[in-house]
Amino acid sequence: MLAAIGAHLSNAQIASRLHISVRTVESHVSSLLRKFGVPDRRSLAAVTTTGAPSAAPPGRLTGLPAARTSFVGRVTERQAVRAAFDDSRLVTLVGPGGVGKTRLATVAAPDLPYGGVFVDLAPVRTGFVTQAVAAALGVAEGPQQPLREAVTERIGGERSLLVLDNCEHLLDEVAGLADRLLAACPGCRILATSRERIGLPGERIVQVEPLPTASDAPALFADRACAADPGFAADPAAVAEICARLDGMPLAIELAAARSAALGVDGLLTALEDRLRLLTGGRGVDERHRSLRAVVGWSHDLLDDEERALLHRLAVFAGGFDLSAVAAVNPGAGAGATADVLGRLVDKSLAVRVVPGRWRLLETVRDFAAERLRESGELPETRELHLRWAADTASALESTRTDGWQDAFDAVADDLRAALAGVPGPGEAQHRLARSLAALCYARRFLVESLATYREAARRAVDPAASCRDLRDAAACTYLVADGGGQVIELLTAAAECAAATGDGDLAALSLAEAVVTAARNPGWQGVELPHERRLELIDRARAAGNPADPVVAAWLAMAEAWTASAAGYRAEPDLARAAVTAARATGDPVLTSSAMDTLISALGSTGRLHEAQRVSEERLTLPASMSRRDPRAAPEIVDAFHMAARCAIDTGDLPAALAVARRAEADELVGADQYFVSTGHLMLTLALMGDFDEALRHADTAWDAWRRVGEPVIDMTAPLLAVPALVHGLRGDDRSHRVWRARTERIGDGRLARSGAAYFAEARVALHSGQMAQAEATVARLFSGDGTAFLHAYARAVGAELAVAAGLPDAEARVSEASRAAGENAWAAACLARARGRLHGDRGQVEAAAEGWERIGARFELACTLLLLPDRADEGRTALAGLGCEAAPSIGGG
Repeated sequence: MLAAIGAHLSNAQIASRLHISVRTVESHVSSLLRKFGVPDRRSLAAVTTTGAPSAAPPGRLTGLPAARTSFVGRVTERQAVRAAFDDSRLVTLVGPGGVGKTRLATVAAPDLPYGGVFVDLAPVRTGFVTQAVAAALGVAEGPQQPLREAVTERIGGERSLLVLDNCEHLLDEVAGLADRLLAACPGCRILATSRERIGLPGERIVQVEPLPTASDAPALFADRACAADPGFAADPAAVAEICARLDGMPLAIELAAARSAALGVDGLLTALEDRLRLLTGGRGVDERHRSLRAVVGWSHDLLDDEERALLHRLAVFAGGFDLSAVAAVNPGAGAGATADVLGRLVDKSLAVRVVPGRWRLLETVRDFAAERLRESGELPETRELHLRWAADTASALESTRTDGWQDAFDAVADDLRAALAGVPGPGEAQHRLARSLAALCYARRFLVESLATYREAARRAVDPAASCRDLRDAAACTYLVADGGGQVIELLTAAAECAAATGDGDLAALSLAEAVVTAARNPGWQGVELPHERRLELIDRARAAGNPADPVVAAWLAMAEAWTASAAGYRAEPDLARAAVTAARATGDPVLTSSAMDTLISALGSTGRLHEAQRVSEERLTLPASMSRRDPRAAPEIVDAFHMAARCAIDTGDLPAALAVARRAEADELVGADQYFVSTGHLMLTLALMGDFDEALRHADTAWDAWRRVGEPVIDMTAPLLAVPALVHGLRGDDRSHRVWRARTERIGDGRLARSGAAYFAEARVALHSGQMAQAEATVARLFSGDGTAFLHAYARAVGAELAVAAGLPDAEARVSEASRAAGENAWAAACLARARGRLHGDRGQVEAAAEGWERIGARFELACTLLLLPDRADEGRTALAGLGCEAAPSIGGG
């Protein structure tokens, strides 16, 4: 893995090369970052050439704020943090604002023997704690996988530390996240800072008090005063008096020390006495807070007009800011003048540099400045300026395609959200920001937020046509969001209404036709239901609204007509489907063409033209390369193109092709995560059919967990997930595990999956191999009673026919003949029936033909079983079966 990162391969390329999923690659990359204590992939790549220690230094954390000054005191508190982690996995530093909790956390965390990440929650709004942690971890939300699950999966069971700074305004969310992580990740430790405890059982509190005024506090003052004036010298008693007046509060001491060069210690003491006298007498005021507020207010009052005005305006930023952002909210001054004023605020410790080129206000200072901004009456104007900066910034990021855009987005995401929330109602800037933010969240794979923000964009739009586009993009996002399917029809019909309100008939027709096509292609998916009569009604409205001379309208109408020609689920009319493909190609839109090609694939599959369906699916699989993965419309087509290509290859028995597609799907960052159980189900089925039993089983529990995580949807593509482990365990003679997976199949969906072609096939193949013929007649009858177009239909009937032969059923020859009609388009079924005919008639030529067929498609298990029927190759067959963990089949070995 490290070598592949050193070669600068992408996650998808690494996954493909190592035959693992993209999500597994992400997990390994995260582990390597923690192991070597480096912040990013570039640093990991450097490890391969410069070398690195075998383990990370204790406490190396990514995202830790760089220290700008020396650290003074807190020896006892640092020891208390280490001791607290001996007894608890959640430790919270609790104390008032300005007492130094953050600074203590930054020095205490590296003392601990864990790598991890530091997350500043100060700029984070309610509802976005998980996004902040995910951004720090470098985690993307998986399609159909909530972000909290992706975070939990990334942290996993390894020893790691999560530092959550400034939790006090998000206590409920932090408590919920911490509770989940501590329960699911046994190696996880959390160090939090807050003005209040988090409130979870087992939490250990380390109280952070002001610095002792006789020792550490004067030392801090002297250190900071020397930084402001290298020649600083003062009477220790006077310094101790200043620190006592400031109650030992570190932030107040630092602000005062920054003024010592100008006022001297005596002048500073006099000024503080005057300021503190003004604030005495308030009932119930915490003395430490009073002294801190006094020194912040005093420092504020000493600013000139330019400095004071800029400080107020900087309070509008939720997080950090660069010079261009500062200039945007301070339009009355030039860039040079703005930079000069900002520099003066930094010199006076009212603003701090975070990294080169970015600054922020400390929370206590920001709270004070925000009050003054409100009192000045300039808050509405400043929010408007902030909004326009945010809209411009989001638009620029949306158009960025260079590496590093994700980090740039993460740096400003909290401010983009805050700017949108700060100016309610519709408007050009509000809509532009909402739409760009939705697109950025989608590209960053904050999928649930993207869907919600596209909806918000529709509410902020100044005209219905823009709302229509937003709602259609929101509808596209639903494909990748757990439980999103229930929203898609509502969103598309709402989009049609918006389009109709503007008189845009074409846009209304597109939305209505898309609703029809979506419901037809995804019957029952996550609550998608649209009765056939309703589809006919919508397509009539679409025809009446749209101009068929428009190529895009014509393509959508053609697809909708192909899907509504039959009332059956997922079944299109072939001639109409071909016309839809022709119409879609004329638009030059690969997303639309892919959708039309799926219409044709369905039509061909339902009429038994499986090889042609496979050819179309392979052609369709070339289209994702020309689609933008940042476009919500493209994602469902990319995912479905892989799924259908694998399924069509399985339908024809072309196992090498199915395996190649399934591996590509697993390595794809969209497909490998989307409905993981579906893509992995195809891979597991192919591996089992080829005899790669160990690898098939390695995927079983992970796919089962993924299926349960997304709500246990009962669809036909779920069946292999359950049938394959039952099949493999049964073929290996592991009766206990076989019963476990069969019981799961029978329990789910009122037994619907137990009645699937995959389940019937597995049951029959295990009976055939084990020689358990007592129920053979009933099993064969079930296999031949199902829908002739169902998934694995040809496999099930071929095995049923051979089971009839092995059991000596009187209708065995008729069953072989009947199964042959479906086997003409399936190489696996053809080989199975050749073996059945060989056994039925004692025809060695048929058995040899079967062996050649199995070898051609790489079906090692079936080849080994077939060799047992050839006396001169039986030992070869037994050896091969033993290598697969199976015994010789009684029903074949004795045949």
